[in-house]
Amino acid sequence: MRRLFRYFLNGLLIIAPFTLTVWIVVAIIDWLDGLFDIGIPGLGILLMVVLLTVVGFIGSSLLVKPFFVLTEKVFHKVPLVSIIYSSIKDLFDAFVGDNQKFNKPVMVKMSEDSDNCKLGFVTQENIVRVDCQDKVAVYFPHSYNFSGELFLVPLRNVTFLDAPSSEVMKFIVSGGVSKL
Repeated sequence: MRRLFRYFLNGLLIIAPFTLTVWIVVAIIDWLDGLFDIGIPGLGILLMVVLLTVVGFIGSSLLVKPFFVLTEKVFHKVPLVSIIYSSIKDLFDAFVGDNQKFNKPVMVKMSEDSDNCKLGFVTQENIVRVDCQDKVAVYFPHSYNFSGELFLVPLRNVTFLDAPSSEVMKFIVSGGVSKL
């Protein structure tokens, strides 16, 4: 009976990640396709890709940039909208585009009398506004979660890693299970 139970658990460990991944991908594709429900499966996603590409092309034009700047100023002046907009914009800027923030992986010694270290990402190397010239801002993502903590740590405790940011992020988010 124990052997059958072990086989069952082994089968679950093999099938569950594959099945959940396929289910999540299909659900996202269905949701995206449903945003432009044209009646032909997949055409909504194709229309969305074309629309995003056209908006990106038009948005890179010098004639349209003043409109985006003006819209952004309006968004920043409206109380609740400014919090939502700036948070979402900062999050997207951190991962995508020219201003990526999680591109400097580091290992931080957490205290002088301990050899315990945490992996994170330097987000700012110069924090003069709060009078912390000898510290850097390091973001520590949580494992299996879309959250984290920001610490201002002494630069002497920071070791910059020669590793791809994506691999370090995957290592942290997986709780150290994936290979680094």
